[in-house]
Amino acid sequence: MKFYLVSLAVGLLVGCIYALLQVRSPAPPAIALIGLFGMLVGEQAVPIAKRLISGEPVTVSWFRAECVSRISGVEPPRQAPQDPAA
Repeated sequence: MKFYLVSLAVGLLVGCIYALLQVRSPAPPAIALIGLFGMLVGEQAVPIAKRLISGEPVTVSWFRAECVSRISGVEPPRQAPQDPAA
């Protein structure tokens, strides 16, 4: 949560500096956000390609564990260790 607040604070600061200098932001907000999302998704193409080249399967569970958390910024929930005696 701290990273989100720092990111928001820095964004507000930059926005204030732009306003004081009377310049427009380099890209409309929606376009900038879509570009950032594209960067996050594109970063995951390399691990997927490496996995496919090595002959390992790209499963939904692997994608959720390895890629979704990096795209969304939210860590997957930790699973409790299974008791082998049960």
